[in-house]
Amino acid sequence: MIYLDYNATTPVEPRVKEEIIKTFEEFGNPSSSHKFGKKAKEIIESARVKVAKLIDAEPEEIIFTSGATESNNLAIFGRTLCFNGGHIITSSIEHPSVVNPCKQLARMGYDVTFLPVNSQGMVDPDDVKKAIKKDTILVTIMHSNNETGVIQPVKEIAEMLAEKEIPFHTDCAQSIGKVRVSVRELPVTMLSIAGHKFYAPKGIGALFLRKDFFIKPLLFGASHEKGLRPGTENTPYIAGVGKAAEIIYEEFDEISKHLLEVTEPLLKGLLEISNAKLNGAGSPRLPNTLNISIKGILADEFVERLSQKVAISAGSACHAGVRKPSYVLLSMGLSEQEALSSIRISTGKFTTFQEVINALEIIKQELNKIYCASTNS
Repeated sequence: MIYLDYNATTPVEPRVKEEIIKTFEEFGNPSSSHKFGKKAKEIIESARVKVAKLIDAEPEEIIFTSGATESNNLAIFGRTLCFNGGHIITSSIEHPSVVNPCKQLARMGYDVTFLPVNSQGMVDPDDVKKAIKKDTILVTIMHSNNETGVIQPVKEIAEMLAEKEIPFHTDCAQSIGKVRVSVRELPVTMLSIAGHKFYAPKGIGALFLRKDFFIKPLLFGASHEKGLRPGTENTPYIAGVGKAAEIIYEEFDEISKHLLEVTEPLLKGLLEISNAKLNGAGSPRLPNTLNISIKGILADEFVERLSQKVAISAGSACHAGVRKPSYVLLSMGLSEQEALSSIRISTGKFTTFQEVINALEIIKQELNKIYCASTNS
């Protein structure tokens, strides 16, 4: 079985797993003042330093959460609920954990602008600038898209918004571990992180919150995580995401090189397929992500055909017999049929060159079966 769905989730790094198991022995409550509690607190603060170092932040700017969905919600609602209304700017290709909070805010009476993207899947910074109103209280644009891997012009947008003193949040879940991210180079106000996208477990993440910037909590309890994320901390998983961040930081060049080495031949082989097209081809993209439209297939059926041999994703979902094309691909101008025929393949640091060669052969064999069946019918 060949796993090529790293954008969905990554396996837990063995060294991360070891760190988590070891940390289970430190069972104290981090809020307790005795020896057991202090040891757990030390582990959490050590992990905070490692996550901060990965993105050039200060440790006190890292708030641990359960993942990017919670981080996105905390950033968006935590900012907007400081006001009794106002204007929010986002894009049409955001992850549902940004799209749906923004839609909820619209239902609550906030003014929300969903910006379009071009055919290459990119937001135009000029569109952001033109959309700004006197009462704009937040802009949230993702760092890179989870389906296409297209990297957005976040630096340009962030610098423009900083001049206007408008807070800027970016969902960075897919970018960490694949491209370098520095909050000193990107003057963002808030940035969301998902541990399971860079070899930590599911259920742990973080929100970068620039110091001296105020947001409201969504949950109410004790004063954990500066009062923004109450609840006794998950010490083992926090240790795990800290270890994952440390490994990425120390081995980034090696990992980045490997992603290119296994993804480029994969792309070359896929584009040799008749009627195959790379979506987002003209934009800067993550080094591990390929979104390919292949004429003549239904992506969800094709993914199922491969499911016992190669794990990939479809650019559509099928529920109760109704196929729903990806709103991201439709926003880029793809037709419904093109979107329904799009597959996403994403590599990771454990992907081998031989797996890529084998996967290409399997994919081409299955396509030939589909084309032959279509011709015979």
